[in-house]
Amino acid sequence: MIIKQTVADLMNAQLVSEFGASAQYLAIAIYFDEEALPALAGYFYAQAEEEREHAMKFLKFLLNTGAHPVIPPTGDVKNQFSSPSDAVEFALHQEMRVTTEINQLVSLALAEEDHTSNSFLQWFVNEQVEEVDNMTNLLQTIKHANGNMLWVEDFVRRNPQEEGDGED
Repeated sequence: MIIKQTVADLMNAQLVSEFGASAQYLAIAIYFDEEALPALAGYFYAQAEEEREHAMKFLKFLLNTGAHPVIPPTGDVKNQFSSPSDAVEFALHQEMRVTTEINQLVSLALAEEDHTSNSFLQWFVNEQVEEVDNMTNLLQTIKHANGNMLWVEDFVRRNPQEEGDGED
């Protein structure tokens, strides 16, 4: 194995967050689907797929470096939301938590002098800046709409989700 075992262990733990985020975004998409807000539903269905792709990046990195990936149970998923802002605020808190986890992974990789893992993790550091910014902007837009979700739907349609830099 060309990465440190401690880093591989924490990356395996990160799989819980990435697969869990995918499941959570599906639940949020379903909420918006049930509220007849198709643009927001589509946004969160796409977010769910993106989080699954993030998990797969970790999984493939672990395999490529000789570590053993472990597919975890994802834990609880929140399925009930009191409002659109509640759902998006929950998503923002989730992104903030993942940002902290990625930063902890980077700190461990640096402490262990695991430069291979540190290099890999820099993509996630940059990705989290985008994820937090997107959720913050969406939450602010919902708040500015003062309950008129058709304005938010229009905003989401006119501002499609960023697709990142195309790396896989």
